[in-house]
Amino acid sequence: MKIAILFVCTGNTCRSPMAAGVMRFLVRSAGLERAFAIDSAGTAVRQAGEPPSPLALEAAARRGYDISAHRSRTLVAADLARFAHPLAMARTHLAAMRALAPPGTDGRPRLFLDRDVADPWGGTARDYDHALDLIEARCVDLLEQLHRTL
Repeated sequence: MKIAILFVCTGNTCRSPMAAGVMRFLVRSAGLERAFAIDSAGTAVRQAGEPPSPLALEAAARRGYDISAHRSRTLVAADLARFAHPLAMARTHLAAMRALAPPGTDGRPRLFLDRDVADPWGGTARDYDHALDLIEARCVDLLEQLHRTL
């Protein structure tokens, strides 16, 4: 059975696609692609099917992560049942996830970090780099934790 991880932010155009891209890269680098299912979604997607924000694409590409194929999508209740590790980028996302969660998924939606990953949307390249710094560090730790469960 695959370890299923879902990263959730607001519009699914910066934080969660960057996190999914980092995690996919780490999993692939570790030779564990077959053991993981990784995706992302948003709690308030304005228009499904949008690519990541240009600054998210640039920040990710500078560090070797290709997230260009990503298209935004809205979080649905079935996601919370399907993914064993639904991770919220901020407390507002966690609240939305818990409100949407179907019975039997109590306690599964959690914060990605012990604090919010600030939304870089509308900010500078430096804001995206800062978010990506936090995302990279946490994804490394997360992979180490989850790899032990294989």
